[in-house]
Amino acid sequence: MLKPTEPKKILCIHDLSGMGRCSLAVILPVLSVMGCQPVALPTVVLSTHTGGLGTPARLDGAAYGLAALEHYRELGVEFDCIYTGYLGGEEQVALAEKAFDLWPAARKVVDPVMGDNGKAYSTVTPALIDRMRGLCRRADLILPNATEAALLLEREPQTDAFDDASAQALADELLTLAPSAVVTGLALGKYIGCAGSGRERFVIKKLHISRSFPGTGDLYGAVLIGSLIQGNALSAAADNAAEFVSLAIQQTPADQDTRYGVWFEPLLPRLCPVSWND
Repeated sequence: MLKPTEPKKILCIHDLSGMGRCSLAVILPVLSVMGCQPVALPTVVLSTHTGGLGTPARLDGAAYGLAALEHYRELGVEFDCIYTGYLGGEEQVALAEKAFDLWPAARKVVDPVMGDNGKAYSTVTPALIDRMRGLCRRADLILPNATEAALLLEREPQTDAFDDASAQALADELLTLAPSAVVTGLALGKYIGCAGSGRERFVIKKLHISRSFPGTGDLYGAVLIGSLIQGNALSAAADNAAEFVSLAIQQTPADQDTRYGVWFEPLLPRLCPVSWND
């Protein structure tokens, strides 16, 4: 019989959208079934995500977040990984920086949520981009989409499709900021893909499905991180994440309102560690 081991603790600094299958609502169940112990630190609490469901009710979590970090420090909690996502302003970037300071040995993964489809979000300022760039320089791994990669690199987003070489080149450029990078959401002709660089260089492609859902980036990031914690190489973790997102989109009925996200829940047993199924 396998001896139970303490799950790896992952501090998840993201927003919490009450409806819409994104951010912490996706990340927590995924990491839990993958054998990790996610610890939620909401940067902001929203009634829904901001992708087409009207203006959400909003509760800022910056002050709570600082108090929570101090509480965890007082308890002597040790985090194996710190995973940051949506940070709504410089004050919330400071929250992530504080976590990095308190747990310097933790693996640091930054998803620099700032824009998509070639444009920065309306709330993203040049000062916030600079601050996010600094946070990426402290990370072990960054997970920008193509738009965010361009913002970080201070260049115009590419509007036409990538090929394998240009996708790989974009990931390679990000090594000026972090030792490892995976760029997501790359349009590669009839494929959608990601490109990674660092100790491994790779381009992973899945057939493009012409449906767009909020929260798929969070789903991708959670599966990738869970796969890394399980001991997979970055290329394998990225492939696992891309495959899971593709299957979740296919699983979601064609008449589903896309604003409510993909139906990933029936697929969660696929993510369980092998030992859990023995």
